[in-house]
Amino acid sequence: MIRKIIFHENHFIKFYQKQDKKVKLKIQYVFELIKQVDRVPDKFLKHLVGTNGLYEIRVEYQSNIYRIFCCMDDGQLVVLFNGFQKKTQKTPQKEIDKAIRLMKDYFNIKK
Repeated sequence: MIRKIIFHENHFIKFYQKQDKKVKLKIQYVFELIKQVDRVPDKFLKHLVGTNGLYEIRVEYQSNIYRIFCCMDDGQLVVLFNGFQKKTQKTPQKEIDKAIRLMKDYFNIKK
């Protein structure tokens, strides 16, 4: 099974461009895993409860933690929204709200 990854708007791309080369390589590695593995481990892709279909892609490099929000569309398509570096245990609500807004926007445009 091959999933396809697309970007909605340019929030993820802006985030990605700011990362150093090794972080970019780790993000690409996790994307390849998501594209090709049937059941992606929670360690890399986790559904956020109570968000109506929002997922977070989890990337760890050295002691840094990065999160990229996404959703599934037609089961085979992963739509990327925004990404950020986690500084605390809890994912900032404003990042979740932004991702939910982008997800709604994506599905509205698609209609």
